[in-house]
Amino acid sequence: MKNILEYFEKTAETYPDKVGFTDSEREATFAEVKLRARAIGSFLAEQGSRRPVAILIDKKINCMDTMLGALYAGDFYVVVDVHSPADRIENILGVLDDLLVVTDEQSEELAKSLNVDYFLYEKISRTEEQPGILEQIRSRMCDMDTAYILFTSGSTGMPKGTIVSHRALISYINWVTEEFKFDETTSFGSQTPLYFSMSVTDFYSTVKCGCTYHIIPKQNFSFPMNLIKFLNEHQVNTIYWVPTAISILSNWKAFDVAKPEYLKTVLFAGEVMPTKQLNYWIHTLDPEITYANLFGPTETTDICTFYVVDREFKDDESLPIGRPCNNCDVFLVNSEGKLAEPGEEGELFVRSTFMADGYYKNPEKTEEAFVQNPLNAYYPERVYKTGDLVKYNERGELIYISRKDFQIKRRGYRIELGEIEAGANSVEKVKACACVYDKEKDCLALIYEGGVKDPEVIREAVRKKVPPYMMPDQVIRVKNMPQNANGKIDRKKLKELI
Repeated sequence: MKNILEYFEKTAETYPDKVGFTDSEREATFAEVKLRARAIGSFLAEQGSRRPVAILIDKKINCMDTMLGALYAGDFYVVVDVHSPADRIENILGVLDDLLVVTDEQSEELAKSLNVDYFLYEKISRTEEQPGILEQIRSRMCDMDTAYILFTSGSTGMPKGTIVSHRALISYINWVTEEFKFDETTSFGSQTPLYFSMSVTDFYSTVKCGCTYHIIPKQNFSFPMNLIKFLNEHQVNTIYWVPTAISILSNWKAFDVAKPEYLKTVLFAGEVMPTKQLNYWIHTLDPEITYANLFGPTETTDICTFYVVDREFKDDESLPIGRPCNNCDVFLVNSEGKLAEPGEEGELFVRSTFMADGYYKNPEKTEEAFVQNPLNAYYPERVYKTGDLVKYNERGELIYISRKDFQIKRRGYRIELGEIEAGANSVEKVKACACVYDKEKDCLALIYEGGVKDPEVIREAVRKKVPPYMMPDQVIRVKNMPQNANGKIDRKKLKELI
């Protein structure tokens, strides 16, 4: 197999009349999506192949039609967050060479404001299909061709474009669908944006297996009862959400009022899953539900390790990130550049066909992160240097400690911010928390959201978990933790509170 579209075409042939995708505006069968995607692909093919296609369309079926259409044209796509600040969008578009832009009527004013040439989805999706041209393009493709680019935040403030090939995508989707037994009966309730790496899992699993993919309206996450109602009305049996989204239902004790009736698989990734909030799900819902902690960066397509929850955890314990996915290998390198000993902390390195090809037009950052295997001096072997600090526990499971850049050294001591957060999160009424360090002010602050009015209660709980040198200088209560576009806690905004 050399192209992810081969899976899509098999699915469309097997389940042509099955509704594969739904959003708040419409639903579409696999046959309908294929028809529109090939029409879009035929139009884009007339503009030339192997070009970046920036998609300025909100999360809906129109966007997914265009993603697949770009692949039919032999192009690679970049889904752009239409709700981002204009300067960030301009930065992304400015990086891309020989660019094609597709938008729809809903986002057309945005495209106009950016002063870029664009094609309108409503027009190009009605293009007459050119099967000869599409077949000719396919015949020249190989599995190393780029499928898409996902832009993530860069350390300099400039977005960094991660290049993912068809080979990496196929390899990853093969693993995740086999591991969690996704098939035509799987019904996804999708939470993550299409410009976020987690979206790859439920979207392309649907493409491969003929699942059903329901886009959950974003506003439902502000109203837990509406969210549960949506899950039940659409008979959602599988979710893959960021922990912040999962915690919403825990924090509101929503299952005391209503329960998702069809749920069978709960996957989460993107940030640390607070065990206390997960335990509410485990202890309240059907005991047969599978829970799994998935871990990995955008640079490994989505995931490189995972842990299926198979035992009880206390509220203040951390979940393991488990073991490597099939066709994926990881190893830990200590501060001396050697293989870490059992129980010793080390930086996580990954070697896998899941691995991205590097960063678009950014050779410096590519060379920093995609490096020669430091344990192999005999032949070229490219691996990804994650920047994540991990260790093995006594069970042989990987335990996440912190990002290297979340680790600080203060007054001669090495401090892991995640450890402080774990102490605060053990307090019953804490809904969410984060620890941030302002180096210029030499101030270590713990910010939390929840029903604990007296910050000293939090401070005392942390004091019981960490040594004195790790105690925060400030403990600050906020009404709502700020979130970035991906639904994660926005740590940059939290620093402004110090």
